[in-house]
Amino acid sequence: MALPSIRRPGDTMLNPRPRAFDPLYEQMEQLVNAVFAGTATEMPWAPAADVSETDDAYVIETELPGLKKDEIDVSLHDRELTITGEVKEQESRGLRHRKQRRTGRFEYRVYLPGDIDAERVDANLGDGVLTVTVPKATTEKDRHIEVKG
Repeated sequence: MALPSIRRPGDTMLNPRPRAFDPLYEQMEQLVNAVFAGTATEMPWAPAADVSETDDAYVIETELPGLKKDEIDVSLHDRELTITGEVKEQESRGLRHRKQRRTGRFEYRVYLPGDIDAERVDANLGDGVLTVTVPKATTEKDRHIEVKG
């Protein structure tokens, strides 16, 4: 008799990750973080983000809970959008049993596939989600030209 399995995002047929191993994965991650914490080569992490395309713009939604707008930097170079900042470690009260929220420098980069209008880019932060709207460059649409005479 086969037992049902629970699939999670990122699991594949070649690399399933049973829930029974989650505590082991968490302990391994904590160990690696403890070994490499405080090194000068600390790499920034990437926040969760969705990139979508509408008829007239690219929309990037990035999860940045707890941050204020002055703690986030959004820049655009050619067609590459970069979102950077830092999540500060909050002072711990009492004995911490588990730490899963990320802290430190973060960086999210996305290369937009089409021509954009860099002058009209808009970024809004609300409810912990940064929404960056990058309008597409306007091109002349085909039009019918009436012949006179």
